[in-house]
Amino acid sequence: MSWPKAWGPLSAVGLTMAVFSFVLDQAHKWWMLGPFDIQTKGRVTITPFLDLVIGWNKGISYGLFPQHSESGRFVLIVASLVISAVLWVWLARTTRPLTAAALGLVIGGALANALDRIIHTAVADFFLLHAFGYSWYIFNVADIAIVAGVCILLYESWAEERVGERS
Repeated sequence: MSWPKAWGPLSAVGLTMAVFSFVLDQAHKWWMLGPFDIQTKGRVTITPFLDLVIGWNKGISYGLFPQHSESGRFVLIVASLVISAVLWVWLARTTRPLTAAALGLVIGGALANALDRIIHTAVADFFLLHAFGYSWYIFNVADIAIVAGVCILLYESWAEERVGERS
């Protein structure tokens, strides 16, 4: 059994997107926790439907499966690293630029949130959407990258299926 190839024709595209989303997320978190000092300011209204807040997520997306122990935090960190490695293998094999970019977004976002768990013991979230008395989950730039990447992958899968139906 041979190890999968770790670099492919579009790995540079994915790596660029991963670095972009990782750096953008970490820079935003640095600014929010440091110079902007969201912890002191509390809730800051940006628009009638968007506020800046501070939320510490000890779980996975949307606060599911919160982990309050060191071993639980370790499992989430390792899971993020393993998932990122598996996605990297997919990235190394893809021949589609949009897939490579999408995988890079997911990898960069996952690694940025993993770094938060290492440094802060939880993921720092800042954006709160709300309207008509409802509040949605608090999220961050890494979450936006992950969701955008997954949406692109789903769109590509759907579009490919549609092309197959017409053939």
